[in-house]
Order: sequence, then C-alpha cells, then structure tokens
Amino acid sequence: MYRVITVCTGNICRSPMAEIMLARAFREAGLQDAVSVDSAGTTEWEVGKPIDPRAAAKLASQELESRNHVARHFDSSWYADRDLILALDLDHHEHLRNNAPDEESREKVRLLREFEPSSAGVPLRELGIYDPWFGDTEDFETTWALINGAIPGVVDYVKNELRDR
Repeated sequence: MYRVITVCTGNICRSPMAEIMLARAFREAGLQDAVSVDSAGTTEWEVGKPIDPRAAAKLASQELESRNHVARHFDSSWYADRDLILALDLDHHEHLRNNAPDEESREKVRLLREFEPSSAGVPLRELGIYDPWFGDTEDFETTWALINGAIPGVVDYVKNELRDR
C-alpha cells in the first residue's frame, strides 16, 4: 500500500479537503486498493474537532462526504510509514522538513502545488495555499481550485512510484 498524507495547520480545512479530493481521484484512477490517503495538522489546536463547515459545504457541493472527519495532529512516527507527505502551505512544508528524523523522511515532504503542471519553474514560496479559515466562502472556492489543480499531477506521480516499485 502506498500511503499519502496531506498536512495543514489544524486539520480542519485544507488538509481534509485535499485528503478527500485525492481519495476520490485515486478511486477514479482504479488505485483504491493500492493507495491510501489520510490527513493531519502540524498543531494540536483543533484535535478532535470536525471539518470546518465551509470546507464540508464545498466538498458536499462536489458530492464528497466529510462528516466522519476528526482533526488530528501529525505524529512523528508517520515519517516512517508514509510514502508522500503533502504540505498545503509553506509553513507546513518547513515544519515537516525541519522535524523530519532523517534525509529520507525529509525527501518525502513536498508542497501539494509542486504537482500542478503550471507550477514548473515557479519558486516554492509562491506555491502555498493560504488558510481559508480566516476568509469566507470565496476563500474555500479558491482552496478547492488550487488543490484540484494539483491532483492530476499527484495521481500521475503516485502511479509512476507504484510502477517503479
């Protein structure tokens, strides 16, 4: 099983959206038995809470279910058993890379938008997805669009990784 985890700050907006969106994309690609996706936050601020209602509403508008999501904190032991660690913003990327126990683990950490085809040549500092929690419905629409733009690239990357195993 190839394991992907998406990571944001509190695990109530961006990372659960990315988790649920990616899980559907892997199902649609016929990889549901080969790939698992989960999510977590870099902080413990929201542990135990459900997904933000605005994120849930956006997912529901796309026929994606999020009612069972419960926020959790990224556990350092997960570096060893995740194959791809997708940070949603620059601070998550930096936090995860700085806290990785070794170079192999550090190399697993990528920004989600690095996989967006239009990001080729774009500096990492311009590839983060800002926190929609501080905004309104439009900010969640933007978050959806940015995540969605990277999904085909993530699926292709994982397909190649599986092929090369």
